[in-house]
Amino acid sequence: MNKKEIEYMVESIVKDLTLLLMERHGMDTEIALRTIYNSDTYAKLEDVKTHLYYQSSLYIYDFLENEILTGKMQ
Repeated sequence: MNKKEIEYMVESIVKDLTLLLMERHGMDTEIALRTIYNSDTYAKLEDVKTHLYYQSSLYIYDFLENEILTGKMQ
C-alpha cells in the first residue's frame, strides 16, 4: 500500500470519528476535529507501523472514547 492510499484511509477514518463525536458528544465540527488531531489515538492512527488504519472506524472510536473519558489511551 502506498502513502497516498494510507493517507486516504486515515482521512476517511477521521471523517467517521468526527461524525461520531458530533453525534454522541454533541460537539461541533471544529471541536471534534481538534479533539481527534490532538489525541494519542490519532498519533497511533497516523503511525504506519501500528497499521491501526486497517481497523474499522468504530474500533478506533472505542480507543478515542476511552482516551476522552480517562485522559489516556489504552
